[in-house]
This record gives sequence, structure tokens and C-alpha cells, in this order.
Amino acid sequence: MKLIDTHNHIYVEEFDPEQDELISIAQSSGIDAFLLPNIDLTTVGRLHALCDRYSDYAFPMMGLHPSSVDNHYAEVLASTESYFGKRPYYAIGEIGIDLYWNQTFKKEQIEVFEEQLRWSIDLDLPVAIHTRNAYPEVFNSIYKIGADKLKGVFHSFTGTQDELNEVKKLDTFYIGINGIITFKNSKLSEIVSQMTLDHVVLETDAPYLAPVPYRGHRNEPSYIWKTAEKVALIYHLPIEEVASITRNNAIKLFKIVKKAE
Repeated sequence: MKLIDTHNHIYVEEFDPEQDELISIAQSSGIDAFLLPNIDLTTVGRLHALCDRYSDYAFPMMGLHPSSVDNHYAEVLASTESYFGKRPYYAIGEIGIDLYWNQTFKKEQIEVFEEQLRWSIDLDLPVAIHTRNAYPEVFNSIYKIGADKLKGVFHSFTGTQDELNEVKKLDTFYIGINGIITFKNSKLSEIVSQMTLDHVVLETDAPYLAPVPYRGHRNEPSYIWKTAEKVALIYHLPIEEVASITRNNAIKLFKIVKKAE
């Protein structure tokens, strides 16, 4: 039984110096690939270093996170774009719009998001979308830039039923499910059950959002199995089937051809 963690940040300092140990544990548990989203220019070096050590296991994305958008966004965005063509990337990410903490750079976040959506079309790469308190803005940008030309995943999906219905209209998009699905007070189970499993991928977002029974602690890639167990209960399917379907979804979306063999 194998799984793919489609979104984690194992390369960040919170895991020093345990990256190799935690990757070994993940591999032993049956996780046979990671998708690693970039955050901003400060994380590129660490991301590349880890992916170079695990070139058949860790697959990088490149992008600028909305929470890193500030007055210098144009310069940072240009530097971020310069990495494409220098090495393979498997998605544009992590990108999006986050209006949860403050809306100071709302206009800039939208501009940065839309520019990176254009990269996705030009490079024929999926997008990993981060959105908090910004689903209307995200949907508006997707339709503005070209919903028929885009594909990707709504990472860490926590939307309402109406927001899920909007995602379902975008046939080339998936929802990413992580430890939030296991939280006692989460209403996500009922909402997620309305999405067919062929449009679901699993993720950890490690070191964040650890599933029950690890909630409140640093999340680790191997904990994805707790999320898979919960998803199996929601869909009334054996965990083996959930693992197989979501893994194949990840392979299809991110084109991790080596893992399809």
C-alpha cells in the first residue's frame, strides 16, 4: 500500500536536523513520493538541496506564497520566475490569496497570483493554491486568466459546500485533504464526501496541521496515514482503495512518471 504526500515542507528549519530520519520513516510507512511547494526566495536553497538528495522521491514546486507578498513583490516575483528552465518543477506553488490575517496587500496578492497562473499556462504546470478567506477572489482570478487552461489543487481545502460546488465546476482541479479532516469539531467530512474521490489528493502540509491524535504537535509526513484512514471512513472504502485512487490522482496531476511504474 503506497501513498503520495502532495504537499509538505520537510525542507524547512523546523525539521532540522531530522529530515533524513523522517524521510526514512515516511518511506518505510509506504509513502513513495513528496511534492514540496516553495514559500519564497528565502526557502529556495533549502528546497533544492533536499530535492537534490532525494531526486527520485522529492519533487519540487516553485512559486511565491501569498503571505510573502509585500511592497517588493515585483522584484521577488521576477526572481522567482527566473528559476524556471534551470531545473524541473512539477507545479507552480505554493500560490494563492490569503486575507485571513490582514488585507494590506490584497491588490498585490491578486496581481501576484494571476501572474503565476499565467506561468502555469505558459509552462503547462499545475498550480497548488493556498486560499484563506479568499475563495471569491481566487475563483475570480481563475476565470479571469483562463479556467479552461488551468489545472491544479486547492491545497488544504476547508471551504463551504458552496465553495466546493464552485471547485467541482473546474473539472481539472482537485482538493487537497490533510489533518484538518480528523479534527473533532471540523465540518469538513460532510462537505468532502460530496466530492468524488477521483478529484481528491492527500497531503500533510507538514510541519503544520497535524492530524488527531498528533494535533498540537509538529506534523510529520508519515502522519498522512491518519488522514487516509479518516478519508476511507468518509467514503466507506478500504484504506487500500483510498491510497490507490488518491495516489493515481497525484501521479496524473503532477506527472510524476517515475512513480507510475
